[in-house]
Amino acid sequence: MYVAIVLLTMLILPAASLAIEHALRPELALIGLLGRWFVFWGMGVRLSLAGARQLLQPAFTAREIFHMTGDEALVIVQELGVANIAAGVVALVSLFMPTFVVPTAIYGVIFYGVAGVRHIGSRDRSRNETVALASDLFIALVFAVFLAANLGR
Repeated sequence: MYVAIVLLTMLILPAASLAIEHALRPELALIGLLGRWFVFWGMGVRLSLAGARQLLQPAFTAREIFHMTGDEALVIVQELGVANIAAGVVALVSLFMPTFVVPTAIYGVIFYGVAGVRHIGSRDRSRNETVALASDLFIALVFAVFLAANLGR
């Protein structure tokens, strides 16, 4: 289930949304659509779902992603969940407040970039951690490209 949610929110749904909107409104710049839909799906939906799971089921993140066996870190994972929900809500709202897209992408390139790099150093990665590593670095790259294109304007 984890892999399917990550693939849907970080690649399939943003790419499909971009393609559909571009087909309906070809006058819109592709780079703007890239930012809009990857922020909405890759941060808004993805972080809201991850945050809800971290808040309600902190043991999954603690054990499956960070390889923790004790319960002492569960409260920290729950706080991470609240932070992810907060970032996710801002990204969801960006669909209706386009001025939120660039600042949210800045947050995303830092958050996902650092998370992805930190996963690289992990030994004996689980399948879920490998998925997290690849998806984190991919979405950070998407946001970096979007931001570089916007800074160049």
